[in-house]
Amino acid sequence: MTAAAILEGPVTAGVSIRPLLEIDGVSHVYRSALGTETTALDGVSLSVARGEFVCLLGPSGCGKTTLLNMIAGFVTPSSGRITVDGETVRGPSPSRGVVFQDYSLFPWLTAGQNVAFGPRMAGQGPAARRQTARELLALVGLPDAADRYPAELSGGMKQRVAIARALATDPAVLLMDEPFAALDAMTRAALQRQLLAIHEARSKTVLFVTHNIAEAITLGDRVVVLSPHPGRVAADVTVDLPRPRRRTAPGFNALYAHLADAIGAETTE
Repeated sequence: MTAAAILEGPVTAGVSIRPLLEIDGVSHVYRSALGTETTALDGVSLSVARGEFVCLLGPSGCGKTTLLNMIAGFVTPSSGRITVDGETVRGPSPSRGVVFQDYSLFPWLTAGQNVAFGPRMAGQGPAARRQTARELLALVGLPDAADRYPAELSGGMKQRVAIARALATDPAVLLMDEPFAALDAMTRAALQRQLLAIHEARSKTVLFVTHNIAEAITLGDRVVVLSPHPGRVAADVTVDLPRPRRRTAPGFNALYAHLADAIGAETTE
């Protein structure tokens, strides 16, 4: 199939082959108060090169968010190891910026103050962090929103602020957990385009969780499919379609069908 190639490793054209993020044999078991165990992930291994945009794709319950939370340092693996730039992940760090589906902005802070929060915690002075906030709000298309509170912003605007906030500490990797899932189709498409522009401008390494096949194809240099119960890597596919990618482009639908087959999904999304 010309639209995709199954890879043995994360070699992507134009991207360094030295992994920035390495996930080595990671498993996670949830234990309930009653002593029952549920294996969310089993033996997941994955490498992401510096500057690569990788989409984690799979149905609900396949462990996508659990894996992202382990990379972020919010959850400890039951076994295996995760490293970022050679350092073992042992907890949250400014080197890993996270964007959640529900925005998670501080409602009592303005957009500018939300973006400046990370630099403030890192000890950056007031003038420098205000400048950081201005630059990043402009980068995400909100140059005039610094003094507005989250309640005054639309869902798409809130998510732009959340992306700016995640970028404010200049993280090595940007972790995004279905950040556009709650948005309408037009806003979602606009933010996808903006995210790709930011990725290109800042050369950020991005790990993007989605259950939307078309979104994964639109955004990713690679698409990693997780199978459910427990989550395992079912396929690792490089996307060789030129950007911008459209559903009518040659190869898009063939790749869509290939990924849908890999996750056992209907191809009517």
